[in-house]
Amino acid sequence: MNLFLELLHDAFFSAIPAIGFAMVFNVPKRFLPYCGLAGAIGHSFRSLLMHFDMPIEWATFAAAALVGVMTIRFAKKHLAPPLMYSVAAIIPMVPGTYAYNTLISIVQLSVQEQISSDLTSLVIFNGLKTVFILGAIAVGLAMPSLVYYRTRPII
Repeated sequence: MNLFLELLHDAFFSAIPAIGFAMVFNVPKRFLPYCGLAGAIGHSFRSLLMHFDMPIEWATFAAAALVGVMTIRFAKKHLAPPLMYSVAAIIPMVPGTYAYNTLISIVQLSVQEQISSDLTSLVIFNGLKTVFILGAIAVGLAMPSLVYYRTRPII
């Protein structure tokens, strides 16, 4: 029951930035709930996978693929471009904390007189996490479209 409430909490608070960014991108009002729903389900799915000890990179990849599939379905239903939904829905999964910690560690590293191995390892760790999560978002979001809009059979 606790996990369910935690996922509902996560879904609610990840739908807010998804709808907010959809408003920034001038998505029509009638499509805003779908952007929020895709953002909420995607981020909650990532949190659920991470709860079961899946690394954040793979959980982000799976959640981005789920968002890609959902937004293709929304686009077919409403005759709208899938990017209208997916860009706003994917925003809550952007690794802002890792990117911030990378830049803070780089600034601290540049201020010091000698190179610290602890700060260097923090830069590498957080930087690689940021890059891999962003790559997982990009590939996970693109894969459903590549499979769905294929003109030739896969096999």
